[in-house]
Amino acid sequence: MKLDYHMHFEYGSYDESWVEGFFTAARERGLDEIGISEHSHTFPEFEPLYYEDLVLDDSFIGEFQKKWLKKNKFKYTLEDYFTFMGRLREHHAVKTGIEVCNFQDQEKVRDILKDYDFDYVIGSIHFLRGWAYDSSEIKAEWEKHSLEDIYDWYAEEAEKLCEAGLYDVLGHPFNIRLFKYLPDFDVTPYLERVAKAMAKAHMAVDVNTGTYYRYPIREISPYPDFMCMAAKYDLPIITSSDAHKPEDCGRHIDDAIAYAKEFGYKESLQFEHRRARAVLMG
Repeated sequence: MKLDYHMHFEYGSYDESWVEGFFTAARERGLDEIGISEHSHTFPEFEPLYYEDLVLDDSFIGEFQKKWLKKNKFKYTLEDYFTFMGRLREHHAVKTGIEVCNFQDQEKVRDILKDYDFDYVIGSIHFLRGWAYDSSEIKAEWEKHSLEDIYDWYAEEAEKLCEAGLYDVLGHPFNIRLFKYLPDFDVTPYLERVAKAMAKAHMAVDVNTGTYYRYPIREISPYPDFMCMAAKYDLPIITSSDAHKPEDCGRHIDDAIAYAKEFGYKESLQFEHRRARAVLMG
């Protein structure tokens, strides 16, 4: 099977004519099933957590992030989402997921998620010490921190997500390479910390092509060193395009499948109601 479980409607709206483009692209690329994983910043239920966690002072990153939180955010409730996805399911093979940021208060996240019947939940590291490190507009912040600190912070945040026991998948692992800040030190301890935490939490790896076609690094996440570690710890995988536009649904999924097979993977996970089963890829 050919699956794509990581994509978002946020650049458009909950309009069936607009999202039909995702399904058109899925058919053209031979996908058997897709899953929508709306960002948690789509939903007002999560809004207080962003204001608790992000740097929102008068600094360079604080000013940007205050504006970011006001732009195209928190516009649909979770009830709106499930209602819309229910309409789509009448005509399409589609799963209802969510991608949740690495909030510090995981009990509040648990309280939000508990009332909704997601097919799968992705947890992703999007912030390090309150800084949206993947935002090109504030890329200059990278120059203020050592890569050793960044790798340590990333591993720490991943461990927290895993320990929460709320997530099925770790989104785009180690995408901290996205702007080509590449380490000249041994990162093995950080990779192993994350792989161990994921194994303990029974979480899957998101083999994500978004970093290949959307960022300067032009590589699939996770990069080969972590894929080797994932295989060592027998972590399952999903494949995804991280599409934010209809035409990107399924983009480079064939490459993701071929890439995963290089590390010995033959299967990916298919989800339904938070239950996973392994299916042959391709």
